[in-house]
Amino acid sequence: MKTEAAVSREGAPAPVLETLDIEAPRPGEVLVRIVATGVCHTDIGMHQGRGGLTPKPMVLGHEGAGIVEQVGDGVVSLAVGDHVVLSGGSCGTCPSCRRNFPSYCEEMLPRNFGGLRPDGTSPLSKGGERIFSRFFGQSSFAQYAIADERTAVKVGKDVPLEILGPLGCGIITGTGAVLNSMKIIPGQSLAVFGVGGVGLSAVMAARLAGASRIIAVDPVPARLEMAKALGATDVLAAGEDAGKQVREIAGGRGVDFSLNTTPLPAVFTQAMECLATQGTAVFVTAPRGGASGGGEWTPAMFPMLAGGRKLQGIVGGSAAPQLFIPMLIDFWRQGRLPFDRLIRFYPFEAIAQAFHDVETGETIKPVLRMG
Repeated sequence: MKTEAAVSREGAPAPVLETLDIEAPRPGEVLVRIVATGVCHTDIGMHQGRGGLTPKPMVLGHEGAGIVEQVGDGVVSLAVGDHVVLSGGSCGTCPSCRRNFPSYCEEMLPRNFGGLRPDGTSPLSKGGERIFSRFFGQSSFAQYAIADERTAVKVGKDVPLEILGPLGCGIITGTGAVLNSMKIIPGQSLAVFGVGGVGLSAVMAARLAGASRIIAVDPVPARLEMAKALGATDVLAAGEDAGKQVREIAGGRGVDFSLNTTPLPAVFTQAMECLATQGTAVFVTAPRGGASGGGEWTPAMFPMLAGGRKLQGIVGGSAAPQLFIPMLIDFWRQGRLPFDRLIRFYPFEAIAQAFHDVETGETIKPVLRMG
């Protein structure tokens, strides 16, 4: 069958809509009609070729939500008509997967960035040209996507599908950082550096967990206002002394946890500087140089040693999507996790505008409606 998809090709400023051929689902796979999909900074980075992780031409997109249209042989947990949120790819058999930590799957990189099934095939093509797919197990910048059964999380039909896609990456990362990795308890404190989709999700989760002080740091005033509305107790404009200012806001002792959602080396330093004794600095993306970041980042090791401080990287909120995404939806139903306030909708054909608005900070979480 045919599907309209946004294809990332070499030299193109943004993905371009093309009509592709898509295979029927193979054993263990499902065909999902995508209702809406979020746009993430990772999509932009991979389109631009950052890190050389993804081949081209490729269909990106990894925050898809839709309806199961076909099921392959052996699929038992899903049926035609089910509503699903798509999450990242994983093998299901390595030690991490068996412990229910699929984001740390030993095959995480090839299954999410390699563009092919494990057998070297892709479900997408165009006139005989192979189009790489399987991005985060889905490639949901398309009207239809093929996903593994374990990648598709069944959700209730009482919640609008068009708002659910970001649960698969940005929102699960921010909320999972707080609830799964930090395991914040009432009375503890958190500083969030960068309050885009991931950072604001962390703010909401910290309020949900009962954190006594939630400090949001960002250069964009509108985002700080949103952070305040979603539960931040204090907001701070980003700057050279942000780490020291966070310590002062936290009574001089620092915060129990910091979350850095940015790639800027200087911010990595600030996220360490603001920690209390035995505090933990969590990060969700690797440090990267540039105009505002400088070169490679080296942590100050003696303060870490003397203060018993920790530096921890996390992927996917250290969450098991099949369990965690339905829990987040329940929090939304209860009015305790209003993640829909982060969303701005775009028609699928406006994907270039959505990419632009993410890069400029105009929109916190663009979501493409497939129509």
